[in-house]
Amino acid sequence: MVLEKVKAILAEQFDVEEDKITEETNLQDDLGADSLDVVDLLMSIEDEFEIEVPDDEIENIKTVGALVSYIEANS
Repeated sequence: MVLEKVKAILAEQFDVEEDKITEETNLQDDLGADSLDVVDLLMSIEDEFEIEVPDDEIENIKTVGALVSYIEANS
């Protein structure tokens, strides 16, 4: 369920099809996210899942799978 919500947010934000997003999808390399995109994404994630992602954790989240794992561990 978390993965599906994350995929929906990513698909909308980066204008890609949800079925092209997997846990291995790299936010920067595959989706072309720059630092501003990542901040926007994390704001959307924080709102959707009612969590807070500290700045020092952002560097560790490179893939969709890492993002999902973080959300599951912290929500």
